[in-house]
Amino acid sequence: MGEKMDRGNDILKSHVSDAQAMSIRQTRRGWLQECLGCEARTEFKIFVGGNQIADALEDADCCCRLCCSPIHPFTMVVKEANTEAEMITIDRPFRCAFSSCKCCCYQEATVTSGGQELGSMKEDCFFCVPSFKVKAPDGNPIYKVHPPTCCAGCCVNCCTEGNPCCGRGCCKVPFHVFPASQEKTDGDAPYIGKILKAPKSLGVEILTEADAFDITFPDGATSQEKGLLMGSAIFINVNFFEESGDDNGSALAALAALAS
Repeated sequence: MGEKMDRGNDILKSHVSDAQAMSIRQTRRGWLQECLGCEARTEFKIFVGGNQIADALEDADCCCRLCCSPIHPFTMVVKEANTEAEMITIDRPFRCAFSSCKCCCYQEATVTSGGQELGSMKEDCFFCVPSFKVKAPDGNPIYKVHPPTCCAGCCVNCCTEGNPCCGRGCCKVPFHVFPASQEKTDGDAPYIGKILKAPKSLGVEILTEADAFDITFPDGATSQEKGLLMGSAIFINVNFFEESGDDNGSALAALAALAS
């Protein structure tokens, strides 16, 4: 194998090179617009530890957001909180919604940093459990990402984080990160990272569609790979949660229904 590359600008590297975890919080903006049926632009604040390191704001046409959500095209620039210097840019084209047994028009997004392509995310062809691959700029897969499974990989496991209806698993929706070369990724197969849709306060759940994600990076991940997983969390949000209304904690079951 060749030497592991680590693309990305100095701003990205300075914030994520030593980070083991990251939190992405969607801003509670536009709640009145949401009540009136309008779609505000998606905005995130990004934290490492307790420190906010970046902001991100969606750049998308208003009509597309309203009529084609959640499959509308957009560009999102993640900027350093204090200087507004670019860390990464996520470009997501118009594609068909995530669904089983598709043969084309897969959901995808590209991540760049300082004009360099870090890689991309692209939906897999799947039957029961939605999944996508995180790829290097040359198209070679780095990670495979999907919800935890049971029944030999045929079903989404709703109870991985605990009871999904109450208790510690309430409103938690995990996506596990596996090496792309790992053949077994179902059941109790070991994973190396996680993107977790985290529970929010009751007021946030009721009044807004704001989502929250906690990322646990794989050991030894480069800044380039961490930038791609940042983009993957936003990719997961727009494809599975922008229209899901999953405040009752049953979103994993809804993901499984994609296969039907």
